[in-house]
Amino acid sequence: MRNKFVSLQALALLVIFCLTGSLTRAAVNPKPFVVPELKQWTGKDGNFTPGKDARIVCTSQNPELLRIARMFADDYQQMFGQTLSVAQGKATSGDFVLSLSADKKLGEEGYAIKITDRVAISAPTPTGLYWSTRTLLQLAEQNQERSLPQGTIRDYPDYPLRGFMIDCGRKFIPMAYLQDLVKIMAYYKMNTLQVHLNDNGFKQYFEHNWDKTYAAFRLESETYPGLTARDGSYSKKEFIDFQKQAASNFVEIIPEIDVPAHSLALTHYKPEIGSKEYGMDHLDLFKPETYEFVDALFKEYLEGDNPVFVGKRVHIGTDEYSNAKKDVVEKFRAFTDHYIRFVEGFGKQACVWGALTHAKGETPVKSENVLMSAWYNGYADPKEMIKQGYDLISIPDGYLYIVPAAGYYYDYLNTEMLYKEWTPAHVGKEVFPEKHKQIKGGMFAVWNDHAGNGISTKDIHYRVFPAMQTLAVKMWTGKDCTVPYADFNSARMAISEAPGVNVAGRIGTEPRAVYNLETLKPGMETGLKEIGYHYTVSFDIKAEAEEKGTELFRSPDAVFYLSDPASGKLGFIRDGYLNTFNYQFYPEETASVTITGDEKSTRLYIDGKLKEDLAIRKQYFNGGKDSMNYVRTLVFPLEKAGNFKSSIRNVEVLNYCKPEM
Repeated sequence: MRNKFVSLQALALLVIFCLTGSLTRAAVNPKPFVVPELKQWTGKDGNFTPGKDARIVCTSQNPELLRIARMFADDYQQMFGQTLSVAQGKATSGDFVLSLSADKKLGEEGYAIKITDRVAISAPTPTGLYWSTRTLLQLAEQNQERSLPQGTIRDYPDYPLRGFMIDCGRKFIPMAYLQDLVKIMAYYKMNTLQVHLNDNGFKQYFEHNWDKTYAAFRLESETYPGLTARDGSYSKKEFIDFQKQAASNFVEIIPEIDVPAHSLALTHYKPEIGSKEYGMDHLDLFKPETYEFVDALFKEYLEGDNPVFVGKRVHIGTDEYSNAKKDVVEKFRAFTDHYIRFVEGFGKQACVWGALTHAKGETPVKSENVLMSAWYNGYADPKEMIKQGYDLISIPDGYLYIVPAAGYYYDYLNTEMLYKEWTPAHVGKEVFPEKHKQIKGGMFAVWNDHAGNGISTKDIHYRVFPAMQTLAVKMWTGKDCTVPYADFNSARMAISEAPGVNVAGRIGTEPRAVYNLETLKPGMETGLKEIGYHYTVSFDIKAEAEEKGTELFRSPDAVFYLSDPASGKLGFIRDGYLNTFNYQFYPEETASVTITGDEKSTRLYIDGKLKEDLAIRKQYFNGGKDSMNYVRTLVFPLEKAGNFKSSIRNVEVLNYCKPEM
């Protein structure tokens, strides 16, 4: 009987243990969502909520430690309106504590965070410490209390180079966007931005005439003053400042001058170095003047104690040159080797596009300490390139090339496929072991092939941002991500672009009216910069005769006209493209006006009836043999009203497209 009682008592205790154990386990905080996904998480019970007097406490006087603390404080204040003072000394409950540690297992970019009654942050390097603050900001912005789940984080990347390449040659990308782009990349722990500084359009869109084909070189040049594009460029000073600012956010800028193909901007300036046989977008590799020109061009940005190209790497292009003849192939290989060594002579690591399978030959090309962008296996077999000694950036075109509205490659990347299947170890169809020592990381790219197609910088951003979030995960967390794609794709929308950055112009998360005004007066400032896709802007008008060029609203990136400068009709301009609705108000006309816009079109309604849909329009060239999609989208400007005479009343802005009226 006693044994039976003991057994029953033991059973009861076991039941209690199981119940309390399960309750304890239920209370443990699950892994929190951030982008990229955390590598390691050990959950505890409860949350940390910073108090009104919360501080950032630095454990030493290390200048970088203090700088990162101040950056964290600035970002926190900008995002949440709370000032965190930066202090040194002993931490107390409610503080953020920053320290540099000797934990070498975390590597160059890893960090550890322990969240209890305070937040203890440590990393072996300033880079890792900075990344940890990005994690904390993302965690904090996902709830109103800015609370953090208690637990321990250990986080580090699979790949050291995580990047993006943007084509600024065929389309000018304003410096303001590049600066925002760096902030966005840093927020998602992406650390490399390649800026493609020169390129040209396709001659079939320019009467098959190289002289008329669009081409641009985007950087100020004193060696060749007429080389710099007139429709948009970067001064040396602003490009230097840009690189330094990026470096302060632990993002490296790789400038690229693309030679000896994609070089029409150079031959427009100096026609005698262009190839008559292979096209004027090819430099003539058999002329000594070609080398003299290109040497002097690179030298301008590489020489001196404070060179224009600030960082440790420079990309020299070397892609898609003709391989029609053996002597051309050998010259191309010699050219590539020359500029690898030329760049190295100024203390930089040379980066090249993969082309040496396409240009297979006997002339040796230096491979040691050369970083190759592996974009298409037919041009550069990655197995062979690794065997030859090249380090690779995985940037396969069939996965990671965006060409906006072109109808080939991707308009938007297939983020679901990438999330589920891709890592930098996947170079085209070749799959290498994860973290292969010669695969340094990955990039995705935007190529603005169709020069003049109406695409705006905002349109590019709408394509870049979801790809950036997705690939940040795949380059940091690799194949070990555990969040299902559907959950990831939903949760990522709750995280902002970066502290103080909203290029997409998103206002609110729930469909609603975001602005109402009874009377819009000339010159009035609304307090809103712009509203992004998808939106509805409506107003009532009693029209007066307006001069051409009369604005309704403007922002730094766009103008909406009551009377456009060309025809006096309703219209808008952004990125140098003027788009006009076929509608003009007559004096004393009264009307209710509604404009709706998304990533595909901009629509005008008058008195509830659709007047015109400025959708993507097909443009034809060469008797219909060639075509181009022309895009007429608008992120609607709202910052400041123009100097109009008309009466504008009942202004309403919705953060969704009103259904067809």
